Amino acid sequence: MNRITKKLQEGKKILSIYFSAGYPNLNDTVQIIQDLEKSGVDLIEIGLPFSDPLADGPTIQASSTQALHNGMTTQVLFDQLRTIRESVQIPLIIMGYFNPVLQYGVDAFCKKCQEIGIDGLIIPDLPVDVYAEHYKTIFEKHGLINVFLITPQTSAERIGFIDSVSDGFIYMVSSASVTGSESGFGTTQETYFKKIANMELKNPQIVGFGINNKETFQQATQYAQGAIIGSAFIQHLTQNGTHKIADFIKEIR
Repeated sequence: MNRITKKLQEGKKILSIYFSAGYPNLNDTVQIIQDLEKSGVDLIEIGLPFSDPLADGPTIQASSTQALHNGMTTQVLFDQLRTIRESVQIPLIIMGYFNPVLQYGVDAFCKKCQEIGIDGLIIPDLPVDVYAEHYKTIFEKHGLINVFLITPQTSAERIGFIDSVSDGFIYMVSSASVTGSESGFGTTQETYFKKIANMELKNPQIVGFGINNKETFQQATQYAQGAIIGSAFIQHLTQNGTHKIADFIKEIR
């Protein structure tokens, strides 16, 4: 069974952390993953830096740009993660844009992920219908869960379609904005969270965008199974380097 599926079946509220591979320094990737697991995180999203990150706000864009300047590439990331399963058991997801995957070769990329022990992918700019028609069989052949995003603007029909082709969780974007631009949730988001919960989808939802502390984590997980923190964690790395990761996680939990 896929590690993501196993983790979701535990029934606990999932804390997922996103960071850009190769940031703050090129060779920090593995240490950050190891420290996050030791700190009690449930899921890690490893950002594959890309030059045109459409969904990302200034914090993640800046970390992605710095990681590229540091020398991060798809191959470098795969090389860094080659032996990651010797020290880490936590579910690992690579999050990035479709262009680098396409350049590497979709089948070759997925095969490499399987060899390393990556459990899933999040590719925000890969449309669900294109995935279902052209790539679903490739992902499944290599044991990878593909995670799709929904937003408050996503129609009920499309959410139903995403749910039908998904086999893990649905990434529920909290608002129609880029990452790191919101702080706290109002009645609009709460109504949206309730609406999705009432749809009784087969896949659990994990909320992303706007979660930056214990309060927003608890708000997000009132109606969903988990929440993702990205920009706030990257800001912590910017200020502290790879030190005090456990302190950051303790403040959330």
